[in-house]
Amino acid sequence: MPQTLSTREANLFRTVIRYYEDKQYKRGLKAAEQILKRNPKHADTMSMKALILNAQGKTDEAFALAKEALTIDMKSYICWHVYGILYRTNKNFDEAIKAYKFALKLEPDSHQIQRDLAVLQVQMRDYQGYIQSRFVMLKARPQVRQNWTALAIAYHLDGNLQQAENILSTYEKSVTTTPLRTDFENSEALLYKNSIIAEMGDIQRALDHLESDCRNCLDRLAVMEFRANYLAQLGRKEDAANAYRALLDRNSEHPDYYKGLIAALDIPADDEDALKAVFDEYATKSPRSDAAKRLPLDFLSGDRFRTAAKAYLTLMFDKGVPSTFANLKHLYSDPFKKETLPTLAQEYLDEHRGATGVETKTNGDSSKGEGAALYFLAQHYNYHMSRDLSKATEFVEKAIELDPKNVDFHMTRARIFKHQGDTAKAAEAMDHARSLDTKDRYINSKAAKYQLRNNENEKALATMSLFTRAETVGGPLHDLTDMQCIWYLTEDGEAWERRGNIGLALKRYHTVHNIFDIWQEDQFDFHSFSLRKGQIRAYIDLVRWEDRIREHPFYFRAALDAVSLYLSMHDKPQHGANGVEGGHANGEDAAERKKAAKKARKEAQKAEREAAEKAAKQDPNKGSSSAQKSKDGEEAKKKDDDPNGIKLAATANPLGDAMKFLSNLLQFSPKNIEGQIAGFEIFIRRNKYLLALRCLKAALAIDKEHPKVLDQVVRLREALDSTMDSLAPKVKEVIESELSAVPGA
Repeated sequence: MPQTLSTREANLFRTVIRYYEDKQYKRGLKAAEQILKRNPKHADTMSMKALILNAQGKTDEAFALAKEALTIDMKSYICWHVYGILYRTNKNFDEAIKAYKFALKLEPDSHQIQRDLAVLQVQMRDYQGYIQSRFVMLKARPQVRQNWTALAIAYHLDGNLQQAENILSTYEKSVTTTPLRTDFENSEALLYKNSIIAEMGDIQRALDHLESDCRNCLDRLAVMEFRANYLAQLGRKEDAANAYRALLDRNSEHPDYYKGLIAALDIPADDEDALKAVFDEYATKSPRSDAAKRLPLDFLSGDRFRTAAKAYLTLMFDKGVPSTFANLKHLYSDPFKKETLPTLAQEYLDEHRGATGVETKTNGDSSKGEGAALYFLAQHYNYHMSRDLSKATEFVEKAIELDPKNVDFHMTRARIFKHQGDTAKAAEAMDHARSLDTKDRYINSKAAKYQLRNNENEKALATMSLFTRAETVGGPLHDLTDMQCIWYLTEDGEAWERRGNIGLALKRYHTVHNIFDIWQEDQFDFHSFSLRKGQIRAYIDLVRWEDRIREHPFYFRAALDAVSLYLSMHDKPQHGANGVEGGHANGEDAAERKKAAKKARKEAQKAEREAAEKAAKQDPNKGSSSAQKSKDGEEAKKKDDDPNGIKLAATANPLGDAMKFLSNLLQFSPKNIEGQIAGFEIFIRRNKYLLALRCLKAALAIDKEHPKVLDQVVRLREALDSTMDSLAPKVKEVIESELSAVPGA
């Protein structure tokens, strides 16, 4: 029989809830203890105590207490709700949904539980369940516009566009007062409805709705872009041209507007004069516009290209724009343009040879005139499509002689050393460039990257620490992890792998994997926030982006590195569990690797000690102090029990661990041949011949001439010849059938 609280204790229980919501966990725990002292079997208080314990990182204790509370009062919706929250915070979303549903059976009118369930369902992409939850919430509170919009979103995400539009239209008809023109939520809802109509393919109706209902929407740029796009799709060329002209008058730097205008004017791709006239018009209207002068270089040819390129390069060199080469290097796919551009730059140099050469600066660090032309030529000869490193060195040295303190010139010098294969000189040159401007985070990051490429992990971390917070517990590496600096973690892992420290390499790759997990979990906040703020179109884009987040090149690179490392661990097992590669190292080599691992551990321990001392000495009144944060019992970060990756390196099943990364590579980047090749290598070693064959066929579809793929065809045939008799008849039949379509098998 559940205990009943007195009036005073009931008020104290509400205080416990408030303390939890305000993250004042110690006070909440103290208040809960007061209630439990008089009512030791009060299940709701026990559940709230469990919730507070979980927030403090005591997960096991919290679950035990929550289960005990449920055994005392199985019919308490608070107990079931808390139980669901515990599962949700520990990422067991299926169990959390079950607990929420049970809580709703006991308390069907609870808006909070219904909202938590809905958020979890959309997070899990259970759109049918999300529709049901949002429909219940709408019935309970039909006067709130957010509930109508949320139900429309649910139908939209589920693919039922017509029903989504109907929901939005029904709400609009129910409104008796005309919304204010400044009503942002109404403006966004109208544009969202318009995008749904367009997504259904009914472009004429979308245009009519845009011109009738959305003419006063606050996002004027979106209205103008939608209108121009709709007119173009409907074939109304003259109106579309006018719409794109209006957009170009607003922003003459947007290349898509020029493309839209040219398409609306029906100008053939080979009519260079007509195309050039369009850009000349806006170059005259907007003299400072770069796009109107640069984009014609994409389609001009022969003497027309030479004339336009000379005018553009002269303007850029006179201004001293550092990004000139970066803006033009895409033209190098055309051999004529690749030869013409450096010739024009050399002509510019010859014309300015012997000038007084007063050193003037652009943006504080780039020479104008001759220096800019020398910089362009150095980049030209350093570029992979036109590489001549001796000439690149000659031009960059001349540029540095002209302006010895120019950061861009020294960075190019470092890149030349890198392409020569001298990573030590490249790192030294890039660090010198950094020393010329110590307040620039970009050059600081570049210097650290080059140090990592030279396997100088400790030095790179010291360089990065110049731009990290000194008070961060755990030192600069922890701060970089908190800031989710993926490029650094990946480069650091690759450097440790080259140095033979498998533990730290795996630690970095797993950290990158965890960061992408965090990005997925971060959606939780936006499911409610976007509705509250009326940012519906942005929210739909967010959900769709999250669905393919692991397609990102940053994830692919780190995951492929991890899979490759696990493969090498399987092929050459380690000895010991210190995270240092030892299966193929002995003598001096093994000693060096162990020495490197020992040094890394000492560096990490030293950094952690120093950070802890700084935190202890810090002013206790500062809000940023971790001591201040934990004073009231706020959740502390979980301590990393394997900072050097020793446990990761000691795995007994490297191929099984690799699947954590490989499954995402194959699911989200199926068109990348490197992922398919890695998949084959994992599956062939695990004797998963059907899966290996699937990866092989996918790789052949991408590039049937790839040397690794051709080698894998032979290896699969050899493996099957020795094991075919031991396979199940159905598996054997499928393999033979599929293998017959593989050339050379």
